[in-house]
Amino acid sequence: MRLVAQASSGVEAVRQFRATLPDITLMDLQMSEMDGIDATIAIRTEWPQAKIIVLTTFGGDAIAQRALKAGAQAYILKGLVRAELLETIRLVHGGSKQIQPEVALSIAAHVSDAALSDREVQVLRLVAAGNSNKQISHVLSINEETTKTHLKNILSKLHASDRTHAVTLALRRGIIEL
Repeated sequence: MRLVAQASSGVEAVRQFRATLPDITLMDLQMSEMDGIDATIAIRTEWPQAKIIVLTTFGGDAIAQRALKAGAQAYILKGLVRAELLETIRLVHGGSKQIQPEVALSIAAHVSDAALSDREVQVLRLVAAGNSNKQISHVLSINEETTKTHLKNILSKLHASDRTHAVTLALRRGIIEL
């Protein structure tokens, strides 16, 4: 195995991929300019055969599912990587997909959960930023009752007891980021 390039941003990752066409790409999710999911989408759009392994600290089911839907063939947590990275690289190079058991369990635990709508995610991000219902309504140009309905749906779908709990769960699962 040989390292052919490194990148510190998603835009640079796409540029380096274009220049080197590596057999395997290790992709972080949190990068400047363009995150790892968008970089994966950009690479796989141009090179559908690209083999990408997400290597991250984010174990949440929602973010893992987004990465896999974007075209990643493997999803590995950095904290558990020592023994598994070389084996995962070999497996992905051979055409296999790989998800660590911890991540697979997280995905399985929420597979039957109702997904939040795009509007509910917007509301949840605004809640996480500390906005009141009135402020959320103003930002989204909706009435306050609609905001309350969205919040009620969010609490139900996330099985959360209150707004703070909903934000905490959404952060842990990778539904939203701060």
